[in-house]
Amino acid sequence: MSGTGGAAARQKAAAPRRGRDRRAQVIPAPPGRQRFETSAAPSAAIVGGGIAGLAAATALAERGVRVTLYEREQGLGGRLAGWPVELPDGSTATMSRGFHAFFRQYYNLRGLLRRADPSLGSLTGLPDYPLRHSNGMHDSFARVPRTPPWSALGFVALSPAFGWRDLVRMDPVAALPLLDVRVPQVYERFDTVSARDFLSRIRFPEAAHHLAFEVFSRSFFADPAQLSAAELVLMFHIYFLGSSEGLLFDVPDEPYPQALWEPLGRYLAGHGVDFRTGTAVDEAGPDGDGGVRVTAGGRTRRHDALVLALDTAGLRRLVAASPRLCDRAWRERIAALRTAPPFLVSRLWLDRPVLADRAGFLGTSGFGPLDNVSVLERWEGEAARWSARSGGSVVELHAYAYDDGGDRRAAADRLVQRLHEVYPETADAKVVHRHDEWRDDCPLFPVGGFTARPTVHTPDPAVTMAGDFVRTDLPVALMERAATTGFLAANRLLTGWGVRGQTLWTVPPTGRSAPLRALARLGAH
Repeated sequence: MSGTGGAAARQKAAAPRRGRDRRAQVIPAPPGRQRFETSAAPSAAIVGGGIAGLAAATALAERGVRVTLYEREQGLGGRLAGWPVELPDGSTATMSRGFHAFFRQYYNLRGLLRRADPSLGSLTGLPDYPLRHSNGMHDSFARVPRTPPWSALGFVALSPAFGWRDLVRMDPVAALPLLDVRVPQVYERFDTVSARDFLSRIRFPEAAHHLAFEVFSRSFFADPAQLSAAELVLMFHIYFLGSSEGLLFDVPDEPYPQALWEPLGRYLAGHGVDFRTGTAVDEAGPDGDGGVRVTAGGRTRRHDALVLALDTAGLRRLVAASPRLCDRAWRERIAALRTAPPFLVSRLWLDRPVLADRAGFLGTSGFGPLDNVSVLERWEGEAARWSARSGGSVVELHAYAYDDGGDRRAAADRLVQRLHEVYPETADAKVVHRHDEWRDDCPLFPVGGFTARPTVHTPDPAVTMAGDFVRTDLPVALMERAATTGFLAANRLLTGWGVRGQTLWTVPPTGRSAPLRALARLGAH
C-alpha cells in the first residue's frame, strides 16, 4: 500500500470509532494539511504521561510534530500506572491505584488505545455491574436495556431500590432537567447545587440514591455533599438517557502497564516521541520568540509549544515555580484548584479463593467506608496465574473520600473487616500479602467551581492544557474527559500550524427524545 491510499488508511486507523450508538456525535477535525513532512516540523513538550498527555502526544506525533514527553514517575499511565511489588513467595505482582471501568461511551479513550491494539483485544467485558447495600438490597445492570429512554425505565422496573411508588413520589418538575442535559448549560443551572441536595430536591428514593447515584458521585472520589450536581446530572446523561452504550464496561485483561501503556509507548516511540520518564519538570515559561522554555533534570530546552497534562497537585507545583508562565490571573486560578479527599486501595493476596459465584466487581453501599470490591483473578491474567499457583484469591478494596482519622493502618484494617461482612468466607482466609495504597491527588469538582476551572486554551497560544479536571463544552467525564482534552489540546496547536487535527466522538450532546426535550423545556420555565 502506498501513496494516497496508505495515508488514508493511516488516517482511518487513527480515528476513534463509535460503538453501537448510531446517534453518537462526531466532532470533525479542524481542517488543514495532513502532516508535517519536513525536518522543519515544530517541537512540543508534554508534561505528564497519563491519559491526557498520551492523547496529546499521539495526535501531535502522528502528524510529524517532534514530541518530548516528560513524566515524573518511571512509567506511563498517570493515575492508571502500575508498579512492581514482591510477594512473600518471591514472585512479582503489579500494584496500581485500583480498579477503573472502561465504559463503551469512552470513544476517544478507546480510540487512543486502538493505536496499539486495533481490536481492543486487551479489554474484556464484565457480565454485570452489580451493586449491594448493607440492608440486603441488590441492583444489577445486566438486564437493563441500553437504549434510552428504556434504559432508565428498565432500571426502575427491575430495581428493588426504586419502585413505581417511588416514581410517583418524586418531584417531576425538579427531575425534568434530567431529560435534556446540555453542556455547558448543565453547569449554568446546577453547578451551584450539591449532588446530595439535588437528589433531595427531586425526592429521589434514599435506597436508590445509595445504590445507584452514589456510585456516580464516588467515581469522582468525593462525598455527594461536596460534589457539584452538574457533574452528577451529566453522568446521568452519559450513562442513562444520552447514550445507548449502557452501563456495562470493559476492563484490561492484564495489569495496566502490560495491557495498555507499554504497547502504546512502543507505538509512540515508533512515531519519534522522546520519553523522559523519571524526569520532573522544574519550571516552564516563554522564551521571547513565541516558544517556551522547559527546565527538567537540570537542563533547559526550547520548544515551540507546551501541553500541561499534569494532575492537579503537580500542576499547582509547576505553576508556582514558573512565575512567567502565562499571566498572573491564570496562575492564581491554577493555585486555587482543589483535590478530592484521600482514598485508599487495599489489595489482599489470600490463601484461599472467594466463592466461585462472586462478581469480578461489586459496588457497595452502607458498609462504612467500603465502596467496592474487586476479585482480580476473574479478569486479570496476572492475578489469575497467581491464583492458579497458590489456590488463593486476589481481592482489592476501595474507599473513596475516606477520612482516615490519622491512623491509616487502623483505617485499612476497618476496610478489611467490612470485606468480611460482604464476603464472609474471607474472614477465615489468611492474608498472604497486603498492600495499602493511599492517595489524595484526584481533582475535586466542588459546588460552584465550574467557572474557575482552567480550559484547554491558556493566555499563551503556545501553551495548552489537558486533563480530567479541564473544562470543556463536550459531554465527557473522568477518563474520557482526560483523553478528549488531550486531543483538543493537540488540535489547538495543530490548528495554529495549519495541520488537520483529530476527529472526536461523544455521546449525543442533548437528550435523545424530542418529546422529552420539550417537556424539559417546559419545566425550565
